[in-house]
Amino acid sequence: ALGKNVIDRCNLTVLTEPGQEDLVDFLADNKIHVVASLPCYGPQNVDMQRGNGVFERSIVGLLKLNERGYGVEGSDLTLDLVYNPIGPFLPPEQTALEAKYKQELADAYGIQFNSLFTITNMPIKRFADFLHRRGELKDYMELLVRNFNPSACETAMCTNYISVDYNGKIYDCDFNQQLAMSLKNEHKSSLSIFDIDSTDDIMEKKILTSNHCFGCVSGMGSSCQGATV
Repeated sequence: ALGKNVIDRCNLTVLTEPGQEDLVDFLADNKIHVVASLPCYGPQNVDMQRGNGVFERSIVGLLKLNERGYGVEGSDLTLDLVYNPIGPFLPPEQTALEAKYKQELADAYGIQFNSLFTITNMPIKRFADFLHRRGELKDYMELLVRNFNPSACETAMCTNYISVDYNGKIYDCDFNQQLAMSLKNEHKSSLSIFDIDSTDDIMEKKILTSNHCFGCVSGMGSSCQGATV
């Protein structure tokens, strides 16, 4: 009714959980744009990253979405998939990988979807801990720095996007939110949506950056909508 595009960042296995049988119908009836993570088009890599049986349940979820019209040609129900590498390397070129995903999923399971977004793994939280335990964090950071792409800075999420947490605190992006790097007011306290009248009030605020930001501006760039250049 408000004319807004609502996105559900969907864990596909949720669609097969008990008590969630009506979730696909709810999403379709409300024309929710579904964006779902699928790290590979084959079971071995997905199950290695996410756990045994996750790929099979993800395929069941995708088939449920297709049955309601999601991702199907001629439908107004959008289904996008997300790829992120399973290890310390950059994603491949997005357009070519999307074509491969579409071919493999269609041939093996008859699955359709609209677009594939490739997203770089950010060196923070769980992934940073994973790399640290394997002694690969330093090498991964050097990889990101070596592949720094100045063109990706112009379209980085933090230039036209904000993130707001449940308390109303404002962040430049989702990753800064995870790291508790909120915007500050004149008293050096966290800035909240309750402190401003509109986003115009924060246009002059300096974007907070740290080492993890190289994840968004390396290679072909990375954002919640995939490659940026």
